[in-house]
Amino acid sequence: MINDNNQEPPSVTAIQAFLFWLKLGFISFGGPAGQIAIMHQELVERRQWISERRFLHALNYCMLLPGPEAQQLATYLGWLMHRTTGGIIAGLLFILPSLLLLIVLGWVYMRFGQLPAVAAVLYGIKPAVTAIVLFAAYRIGSRALKNWLLWMLAALAFGTIFILHAPFPLIVLIAALIGAVGGKFLPQYFIVGGGHGAVKHSFGKALIDDDTPIPDHARFRWWRLLTIIVVGLLLWGGVIGFLCAQYGWNGGLTQMGWFFTKAALLTFGGAYAVLPYVYQGAVEHFHWLSAAQMMDGLALGETTPGPLIMIVTFVGFLGGWNALPLAADTPLMSGIIAAVVVTYFTFLPSFLFILAGAPLIESTHGNLKFTAPLSAITAAVVGVIVNLAVFFAVHILFPHGFSGSFDVIAALITASASLALFRYKVGIITVIAVCGAVGFLCLFLPLNL
Repeated sequence: MINDNNQEPPSVTAIQAFLFWLKLGFISFGGPAGQIAIMHQELVERRQWISERRFLHALNYCMLLPGPEAQQLATYLGWLMHRTTGGIIAGLLFILPSLLLLIVLGWVYMRFGQLPAVAAVLYGIKPAVTAIVLFAAYRIGSRALKNWLLWMLAALAFGTIFILHAPFPLIVLIAALIGAVGGKFLPQYFIVGGGHGAVKHSFGKALIDDDTPIPDHARFRWWRLLTIIVVGLLLWGGVIGFLCAQYGWNGGLTQMGWFFTKAALLTFGGAYAVLPYVYQGAVEHFHWLSAAQMMDGLALGETTPGPLIMIVTFVGFLGGWNALPLAADTPLMSGIIAAVVVTYFTFLPSFLFILAGAPLIESTHGNLKFTAPLSAITAAVVGVIVNLAVFFAVHILFPHGFSGSFDVIAALITASASLALFRYKVGIITVIAVCGAVGFLCLFLPLNL
């Protein structure tokens, strides 16, 4: 319920937060755009745990980082409300259901092969994901693009990545420079959230509002930063050192840890930016899995909760099953160990980036000198999200390229899902479930899915 009387919502207990983050881990479908939309709807609009402006400020920082921005945003918000423990719990619960589910799906995939029923469900869900991403771009854009200049930045970002195939880090850098210059000469165009009054009129007073003082644990202190850096190096070096001692530097698990550490640091702009790197390493260099298995993993990553970069869990599981000589008679155990190792090294940097950098970011949320570049980046990211929706649509509606046939059934599912989201405000999970059921029913029709 939206708080219309401007009274501060009741405080959030650790148990309430735990239950919410657990729920989010199971319903976070739709990729980063859909996941961010779910968090905004739940935390800003319904529960008023955080104000629109503070939410966007945290999101802008997460957009700058390598790694899954939705998982990092959950970690940031959990940390802001309940200190380091809250951030770690929020971040872990965001990925834990997906980790367990992908291990189970990996076992089913390797044990039973391609199942027509699974392919049919995926056929129905993929068009729904396209509609969800487009809807999320609309929701974020309607709040972030408050004037013609920010709209122009979003359009330029879309054209740059769609036509020129510019790398995402370059788009972020250019947008940040534009914001820095614009914040100095045209500050009125770079105010995050579109104004304090509009936010309060829409959603009411938040528990962490625009003018809420920064809590003590969120204040920047050098000794805390140094402590987190040291702990992070120990968490990374301790595990990689153990693997190296047990299996040698060229051992499969050691190489997985090192490879996915590098992949995590290259993941600017979401999972799609790093997938070519993962493909080259996992398929062509290390031969942990085949190209066809990599594509199936991507489909599973798109249609399971959690960040899309969780595809690395599937890659690790298949790599352990196929290539690790840990126990030749128990490939399942090898797959599970490899999946956990890969997930650990992929997400460890994300936790460290948030716990180390968030206090500094919190201290800048009212300073236009810092927020103007982030406002420009948010506008550019809207354009990038639209590009992702177009990418999905083209590959789903024209599965064999523009020279092939147009998939009418997929187009109808996409249109129906979009109508349900935009016009009738149906929940994201309901849309995914219904579209998956429609895809399953298509299995009994004379179609070539």
